[in-house]
Amino acid sequence: MTESWNGQRLRDIGSGAMAAVRPLIPRRFRRDRPVVPVVRLNGIIGFSTPLRPGMTLAGLARTLDRAFTTRNASAVALAINSPGGSPVQSHLIFQRIRELAQEHKRHVIAFVEDACASGGYMIACAADEIIADPYSIVGSIGVVGGSFGFDKLIAKIGIDRRLYTSGEHKAMLDPFLPEDPADVERLKNLQRKIHEDFIALVKSRRGDKLNGPESDLFSGEYWTGGRGLELGLVDAIGDLRGVLRERFGEKVATPLVSAERGLLGRRVLGVGGGGGSTRMALADDVISALEARALWARYGL
Repeated sequence: MTESWNGQRLRDIGSGAMAAVRPLIPRRFRRDRPVVPVVRLNGIIGFSTPLRPGMTLAGLARTLDRAFTTRNASAVALAINSPGGSPVQSHLIFQRIRELAQEHKRHVIAFVEDACASGGYMIACAADEIIADPYSIVGSIGVVGGSFGFDKLIAKIGIDRRLYTSGEHKAMLDPFLPEDPADVERLKNLQRKIHEDFIALVKSRRGDKLNGPESDLFSGEYWTGGRGLELGLVDAIGDLRGVLRERFGEKVATPLVSAERGLLGRRVLGVGGGGGSTRMALADDVISALEARALWARYGL
């Protein structure tokens, strides 16, 4: 009798101690409430400079690993706000999310903010669900490339273009040379192949949810989140906080998993990040800012 009473008393003391300590434990480590780590995927994909890092797999790999290995996670949320960018980096990020989701058996929910277009939409397709605001921009399933032609300008001001190459097409589409229709056709063939692969990826992830003629869906056109729902490009209308609370309860913890920072507070970019002189970095940053502005402006943002 005494032994049983002592055992019960020890259990009561242990329960009381845990109750007292529980509020001091970070929410993500507590088992008494659901946890959904959030990864923010913001900005242009691939256009990186030392002062303005864009979204690349190298820069996001550690963040994604930390999110998907969060203990007791009920799901992983992706907060996406991107007008697109590099198709290669978009696909690499897409692949890594799918690999981690399958490896750790995590349900992935993508939440669209201002825009989830082109490469941004490719990344969103890595999620099991895509949820958008009614006024979000979604779609733009296509490939675009552009340049300028300066050949007439340099001829007008008396500048000779001296270019030395080895390889018939090494100077293809050089902006200081007259445009060659054969080179343009080669570029278009390359774009068509990338576009076909993009379409196949969207079909493989969205399947029978897609609702509309392919000539519209895959034309490069983009729509609001509300229209995207009708077309099957998104699964629901909502916002991150509201949906996660409705899905997992009012007490759901949504820790933001951000990029690691070094001793001086700078983001740890991973392989290939940083370097170069300050003057070059500033020049690259100006160019990157102009490219970013042009991409956002394409969607009226």
